[in-house]
Amino acid sequence: MAAHTVLLYHSLPDEVDTHDFIRRWAGQKRILLPVVRGEDLELRPYTGDNCLAEGAFHIDEPTGPAFTDYAAIDLAIIPGVAFDRQGNRLGRGKGYYDRLLPRLENTYKIGLCFPCQLVDRIPAEAHDVKMDEVLCGQPCTPQEKTGNDNR
Repeated sequence: MAAHTVLLYHSLPDEVDTHDFIRRWAGQKRILLPVVRGEDLELRPYTGDNCLAEGAFHIDEPTGPAFTDYAAIDLAIIPGVAFDRQGNRLGRGKGYYDRLLPRLENTYKIGLCFPCQLVDRIPAEAHDVKMDEVLCGQPCTPQEKTGNDNR
């Protein structure tokens, strides 16, 4: 992987698991994870599982300092409730990523989902930021179809 700074998300049980990926690449890449701060996502470097604390919506979040050099982020792997083949994303309704994605103007964005989350069409507005690519993980299980954390 050519990217040096990668934004990921610390997955919940109903999302494609990112935990092993985070641990595997943390020694070779700067891995950033989002932290919920009010109505926005703050980015922080992942420095190990021992530096994670349960945050909003029961998501493990890094406890270190904020990372604000958005231009340095080469790759962003983004969760969603659904994606379409045109790169449109449907979130969980709170707009956290809707507010973050415009800051990642030159970052390559990959939506990560289960095959059952890839749909024909998602309604999108002019201000919505499309993914450059959408990747599908393993098939859905009933538990993965029912998650709800308002992300």
